[in-house]
Parts: sequence; structure tokens; C-alpha cells
Amino acid sequence: MNPPGLDLAALHRYFEQHVPDYGGRLDAQLLAGGKSNLTYRLRDGVHDWVLRRPPLGTLTPSAHDMAREYRVVAALGPTPVPVAPAVLLCEDTAVLGVPFAVTAFVAGRVIQSAADATLLNPDEQRLCGFELIDRLCQLHAIDPSNVGLDNFGRAAGYLERQIRRWTDQWERVHTRDLAEPVELAGRLRLALPARSDRSIVHGDFRLDNVILAPDRIEVAAIVDWEMCTLGDPLADLGLALVYWDPLTEPVLGVPHIRRDTANHFPNAEALVERYSRQSGRELGELDFYVALGFFKLAVIAEGIHQRYRAGLTVGDGFATTGDAVLPLLRAGIERLAP
Repeated sequence: MNPPGLDLAALHRYFEQHVPDYGGRLDAQLLAGGKSNLTYRLRDGVHDWVLRRPPLGTLTPSAHDMAREYRVVAALGPTPVPVAPAVLLCEDTAVLGVPFAVTAFVAGRVIQSAADATLLNPDEQRLCGFELIDRLCQLHAIDPSNVGLDNFGRAAGYLERQIRRWTDQWERVHTRDLAEPVELAGRLRLALPARSDRSIVHGDFRLDNVILAPDRIEVAAIVDWEMCTLGDPLADLGLALVYWDPLTEPVLGVPHIRRDTANHFPNAEALVERYSRQSGRELGELDFYVALGFFKLAVIAEGIHQRYRAGLTVGDGFATTGDAVLPLLRAGIERLAP
């Protein structure tokens, strides 16, 4: 039986021609999580893979670029940054109707919810937060030119383009007229930092976009690279701090890991201090980057809400996403209040 968005017969024919030692029969399972690109686990009795393809419905410009996602994973494979081993990229839309990418399956644990977090003891929760930040610093320390990604994006003007991009995206996906996106975009333009560093930016860095090793608090793989580019690394930190806030719970679709006040995860201030110490970067203008993260996530949430209303989402956890949009926008405005 075909899961939504997959044609197993077409994949079988493609794998027979392009995958060495293919086992000859495919089973597929839609993996939980993922509010944008669709993610499946594939097995043939010999291998264990993950396939990623764009979501159903009309795609927004520059989003869901499977070639970009695959290229960065392949480039980072030889580096200390943990990624799933790249297997293949198919840009022939005659196979599934859209491009898709395949990597090896990485066994481990994904902490998505408060229930998942209870499986970690207090020391593991504390270490988990710091491990997340340490891996982000590790990514930001990679010189793009050393891994063949020097032309992966234009770092110059990145922050201005981010404000413009998410403003334009709001116009494409919005399901209601709100004044807050215009106000927040205006405040971001006024607070734009005078200078910007350059690094590989993941674009959606958060706890449930990493796979922890099965038996220890160590990131086995960072996943979901669809928004990766070259830009200001503090944009990653700002968005990571937004996701660390329980305000994002409706977007995640599950109870937030820090919703329980008895949890032992580091607070945002501790994560900021860790990043500053590990990276050596000055964080005096961090409010801008956090506000940009709120803006970005609000627009992403509205896009997911639009697809949910149109019946184009696959899986569970989408019903509450639209509820997050206005609180996220207001949190960003408050972060840049005079």
C-alpha cells in the first residue's frame, strides 16, 4: 500500500536501476514529525533508508529544494558535524512527480515532546540542552569553502533578505489579515545589525531536528536541512531560542519539553551563555535575531495552517498550528519594543 505522497512501484523501478545491492522489495512508513517536507522510512530487507520529498500542494518559491538539502548533507558528511550519510538525489520528476532525496537511516532517539523528555533523567536533560548548542557551534565553525559550499548562498545582505523573504511569504500564505506582520517587519528593519557574520546556517535548528544516540546524550545526526544556506549564524541561535519557548507548542503539535516547570533543561539564558563561550561571538544584538526567529516561525506556522485548511497536510499535529501565529508575532514585537 502506498503511503500518501509515494508511489512504491515507481520507486522500486528507480531503485533497481540506481541503488547498488538493492534488495528488490520496498516497504515504506511515514515518519512522525515534520511540518514541511514529507519524511519516510524505507526498507528492502537489506537496507534502511530515509526518503525526503516536498509537501503536497503548491510549493512556495525557494522552499523545499531537495537538491540544496542533499548537497549540504553530502558536503558535511566528511566533517565532524553529524549528518545522515547521503545515498542519492533524484531530480527526475517522472518518478514521483517531485524531486526527492535519500539518506541512510540513523538509529537513535528524537525528543519531540514533554513525554519524550521524561525518558531522560535530570542530568541527561541538562546535558541535552548543552549538546544541542555545542553541535550548533560546531556547524557554525565550518568554513563553507573547505567543504565545497562557498557558493551555497549569498551571505552578504542575508538579514535584509530574510526580512523581505518572510514578509513576501506572509503575503503568499496568509489566511487572515493581520497588522502584526507589517509592524514586526518594520521593527526588524529598524533594528538591523550593522554587521553580520558568515557561516553555514541550518535554518530550522531545534531539538526535534536532531537524532540522539540510542545510549548516550550525543547528537548522532542533525536532520531537516531544507532551509540551509550561507548567512548569519546568530539567526540559527535566535530561532533555536524561539523553539526553546513553550509559546511554540501549537506549532510543534505536542506538549513542549519545557512546559513542566519541574524540568531540568537549561533555560534560555544558560544556552546563550554556552553559545557565547563556545563560539566566541558577541551577542549584544541578540534581541534582533530572536525577533527574526519569531517572525520566521509565525510565517511558517501560517503556511502550515494554510495547507491544513486545504487538506494538504499528511499526518497528525496540524490542527493547532494556526493558533500560534498571532502570539509569535506579538512576542517578536515585544522583543524589539522601545
